[in-house]
Amino acid sequence: MERDATLRPQLASRLVDPEEQRRVLALAQDLSKVWHAPTTPQTARKQLLGYLIKDVTLCRGETTIQVAIRWQTEACTVVEVPRPKRSYEVRRTNPVVIARLRALAPEHTDCQIAALLDQEGFRSGTGQRFTQNIVKQLRYTYSIVSGCPDRPAACAQGYRADGRCSSKTAANLLNVNESTIADWCKSGILDGIQSARHGPWWIKLTAETIARLRKPTRRSWSRRSMSRSKRSPGMGRTSSS
Repeated sequence: MERDATLRPQLASRLVDPEEQRRVLALAQDLSKVWHAPTTPQTARKQLLGYLIKDVTLCRGETTIQVAIRWQTEACTVVEVPRPKRSYEVRRTNPVVIARLRALAPEHTDCQIAALLDQEGFRSGTGQRFTQNIVKQLRYTYSIVSGCPDRPAACAQGYRADGRCSSKTAANLLNVNESTIADWCKSGILDGIQSARHGPWWIKLTAETIARLRKPTRRSWSRRSMSRSKRSPGMGRTSSS
């Protein structure tokens, strides 16, 4: 406003005739009409405010800003306006989304949570559709533990909260190697899922599946035990003199 005041053209001091005085007073009585007139440009409105306002005082509060306007007549008008949000507040994810994520995390993977949030119409703080990485970042930011992690190392017992086990656990239960588990998952013999291509397999095993696919335990032979078994038939022989 101070800059505008210095750029404003200085008014020439002269006496006005009665007709001009009447027109000025008439405009002053209907200032709202002048302000909203389509023929009034924005520059004229700005100049008009400069003529009417003496000074403005701003007081910042927690959520609002108090604006105290002192007019040229020494009258004062006080209004409160919402304080503009900071950039990080504008990008902050809706608390409703965080609560929903917290409810889904114990029994769903990050990929499943992203799909569910999208289906329910939620969006991230920046207006994007949810992805696995966005969900993972939100869980890290708000310290939300996943009951169904993607990495087998995060499950010490080999099982997730959704009942699926790692390929290593499945291999031990079925007496096969992990590559066989992967082949069975790809062919549909086992109910296995992956969060990403080439990611770890998580398998749903039932008692019937274990009974149907479990291989018999193979007896392992050491080299020493095999050499003993080969020598055992000849141990009863005696040498002839």
